[in-house]
Amino acid sequence: MAQSNYEEKNSFLYPRSSYYGQVKPKNLVFNANLQEFTQRISYITNLETGGKISSEEAFSQIEALWKQLERSKNKLEIGSDLSV
Repeated sequence: MAQSNYEEKNSFLYPRSSYYGQVKPKNLVFNANLQEFTQRISYITNLETGGKISSEEAFSQIEALWKQLERSKNKLEIGSDLSV
């Protein structure tokens, strides 16, 4: 019972969409990274809008997340082959 409540809460707080692209391990990993990126951006923008963090802090956090997503894309070589 407790596990079910945990899973429900987790899927509510961290929703995941199905992946409809070409199924390759690197595409699935990048899609998961991209969904996490968008979720975290949403939290940061909501905190900034609500006055809990400054605009500068929000920008700094978003910039760091963007760099992390870029490194992921480069490491997985997303978009480097033409058969995508």
